[in-house]
Amino acid sequence: MAAEALPGVELQKILVAEEKEDTSVENSPVESESDEDDDFEFINQGDEEQSTNHCIDQMSRKKKKALLEFRCRVEDSILGNYLLGKPQKFLSQDESIKQRAILKETTLWGVPLLPSKSHEGTDIVLLKFLRAKDFKVHEAFQMLRRTLKWRLEYKTDEVIDETLGPLDIENKFLYYNSVDKQGRPLCYHIYEAFKDEEFCNKVFGSEDKCKEFLRWRIHVLEKGIKKLSFKNGGVSSIVQIIDLKNSPGPALKELRSFSKKALVLLQENYPELIYKNIVINVPFWYYVVHLLRSRFLTHKTKKKFVFARSTEVTKTLLKFIAPENIPVQYGGLKRENDEDFSPLDEASELKIKGNSTVYIKFPVSEVGLTMVWDFTVIGWDVSYKEEFIPDDEGSYKILLQNQKKVGQSVRNSFYISEPGKICITIDNPHYKKKRVLYRSKAKPTVPMYILFKN
Repeated sequence: MAAEALPGVELQKILVAEEKEDTSVENSPVESESDEDDDFEFINQGDEEQSTNHCIDQMSRKKKKALLEFRCRVEDSILGNYLLGKPQKFLSQDESIKQRAILKETTLWGVPLLPSKSHEGTDIVLLKFLRAKDFKVHEAFQMLRRTLKWRLEYKTDEVIDETLGPLDIENKFLYYNSVDKQGRPLCYHIYEAFKDEEFCNKVFGSEDKCKEFLRWRIHVLEKGIKKLSFKNGGVSSIVQIIDLKNSPGPALKELRSFSKKALVLLQENYPELIYKNIVINVPFWYYVVHLLRSRFLTHKTKKKFVFARSTEVTKTLLKFIAPENIPVQYGGLKRENDEDFSPLDEASELKIKGNSTVYIKFPVSEVGLTMVWDFTVIGWDVSYKEEFIPDDEGSYKILLQNQKKVGQSVRNSFYISEPGKICITIDNPHYKKKRVLYRSKAKPTVPMYILFKN
């Protein structure tokens, strides 16, 4: 039997685990970190995969038993030559041995499925199917079987090497950019691209093009899976950010049909690989479309959706992504081809009470440097002033920016010719609290007049 094929030590470990279960800131009006602030409270994510660490020892006894039973079921189906269905009748002994040898090498997302191979990713993959089916072993096994059959028919192992769709499609509509707080890859869907009639004709111009576009979508997902690490403590899911700003809306039937097909394909064949679908800049019509589409979605898939109107985009993304990894167009600090900062340059955070003013200061004692700083205000709608204040009382203050209203992420720089400090004054004239995220860096600089002199 397949259970006997499981390594004795591994089996014993699971059973034993069952038995044992049991920068300087001047700021008087700013609240302390312990103060409650409902506006910025984190979403209760409530998912079983709340972290990247799928530790079996922390699972309940019931779930451990389900995993053990699922492992035995998969092992037995591979060794018994029925993983993909009943084996063909009247097979010769040589053919039967050959098919069994092929099944023993079956992999999913680069992970061997045969439990007795003792690959650390096997349990991670099997757990995804169990979670998708609420740890019902028979349903999880049937889902795994359907997925493997679909991958064979669709030839998904070949799709990643194929050249599909228009050459500019990946950067225009769908692309990966940075990671969330847990290291999950971020996949951006930009629906504004479909307002371009020429672009729509490239992807929806014929039935063959529609099929190729759907296959290209699987191609991009498979590329994202290559970024994952199916092991304890590894990242094994993706976050999708769907931007509906300037989307053509429900009038584009081809796009609506494509979105529905792609969503169903992901739900049926890539269980628990999408951690969250964060839909931003959501117009009213989308709520209606999503409500109708939800009839085809499981309860678990529905729970993965997070919605944010245009005024809530930055605040929502910050619940999942560090500000250094959120693009500036969404209120973060990440700029493409940034020569001044990297994602390793973490931002500090400041909370501002309503109808108050705060001061952020960057002291600089060494001359010959260029101070670079950037900041963003969650909710915008504040005014700010930037100035350089020399330490020498006999020197003049230098006004860098005077009372400008913040409408996007701000970056500025100043060459330091004498000791002093950069001072940013932020005035919040409204009753609502605000959050400021900021960072700075000193960069050695050779003045231009010295370069010209040489």
